[in-house]
Amino acid sequence: MPLAMILCARGHQVSGSDRGLDQGRVPAKFDALRAAGIALHPQDGSGVREGQRVIASAAVEETVPDVVAATSLGCERATRAEALAALFNDAALPIGVAGTSGKSTVTGMIAWILHACGRDPTVMNGAVMKNFARADTPFASALVGGGDAFVSEVDESDRSIRLYRPAVAVLNNVSLDHMELDELRALFGGFAGRARHVVANAGDIETLALLAGLPSVTTFAVERQADLVATSLMPERFGIAFDLETEGATMPVRLQVPGRHNVSNALAAIGAAVAAGVPLADAVRAVEGFTGLKRRFELVGEANGVQVIDDFGHNPDKIAATLATLHAFPGRLLILFQPHGYGPLKVMRHELIDTFAQALGDDDLLVIPDPVYHGGTVAREVGSADITAAIGFRARHIPDRDAAAAFLAAEACPGDRIIVMGARDDTLSALASGIVDALDAHGGATPPM
Repeated sequence: MPLAMILCARGHQVSGSDRGLDQGRVPAKFDALRAAGIALHPQDGSGVREGQRVIASAAVEETVPDVVAATSLGCERATRAEALAALFNDAALPIGVAGTSGKSTVTGMIAWILHACGRDPTVMNGAVMKNFARADTPFASALVGGGDAFVSEVDESDRSIRLYRPAVAVLNNVSLDHMELDELRALFGGFAGRARHVVANAGDIETLALLAGLPSVTTFAVERQADLVATSLMPERFGIAFDLETEGATMPVRLQVPGRHNVSNALAAIGAAVAAGVPLADAVRAVEGFTGLKRRFELVGEANGVQVIDDFGHNPDKIAATLATLHAFPGRLLILFQPHGYGPLKVMRHELIDTFAQALGDDDLLVIPDPVYHGGTVAREVGSADITAAIGFRARHIPDRDAAAAFLAAEACPGDRIIVMGARDDTLSALASGIVDALDAHGGATPPM
């Protein structure tokens, strides 16, 4: 969606299809695309015309009718990553954000800093940036500006990170997600090596190991030695304050997003903005105005003393960060975690089990429905039941997602927090809203004796 919006705003004629459109999922998103001037058609091959350039994401298989039609008509083909990388590499100041976790948040923070400081950036984000969402642009995952900067998160899951040539490369962290660590190290190391300047997390051991020999680096870390250091963290339920220390100076910072991980994200964004020419003091003041992203620790609502939070957590690092942020304050956690695919579940099986086993409190409850599946071929070698069985009594497999949500709503008591976690499924936000409605309807469970 954001790539289509950028191309359309730059004057290209854009049309397209989506499996979710055919399945009737998230109609508001497709209404927003139509309103932007993008034509939509069923994913049955009928919308593909000779002479078009056909761009498909990595999730679109060769057997999908639109791809079959494009091949038969001899249309020029490109992957989503190839099209995005071409725009990115042609920019005067390409700023790429990479890492296993935090990419979208850091991209949004950099976008807001550059915008607030009058730099008018173009931005490609994988999430809706709340600072830029308006009634007429509710799905603000992209910006098209007239400035030099093109800010984009860069994906390693399909190995397309190899295509990008950043002027400024942000490297948040390196940990298990879509593939084994040895391959991740090579991909992220190559990305950093192609940049003129690297902004890197010195608090992450794997990232730190990739910095040797790089000529121009700004390091950041939370309560560890680096060029930009965060100290004196003061957590709030939906925000956090800290002191930024650099070159003998100390500057107080207060974020409108919570958690130690967001302090690290803010340091990354500040470092990137400074590398792009923004004065440090201006970058610090601007990041305080960042209001967050949709589905990143987003408070959906509260009913009968129970808060419902929608979160993108789907890999061990993200899940651990969210649960640590929540456990900084009292209250039982009721978690619905929907795995984002059978393939990732197989890759991360043992790490997910360890993360939940260590991060769950004694009174917490975890419910895992079956992984998200919207069609296509997939090997189902590891399922949600395998994960819950290994975690133990605090985890339960309820195959149907709606049934899992209803179970948690019925279990909730005043003071509890329900967290909906998962990726690759826009309907999770609607599920979280439905839990708020259910809580409001039945008043929550009676507190246990």
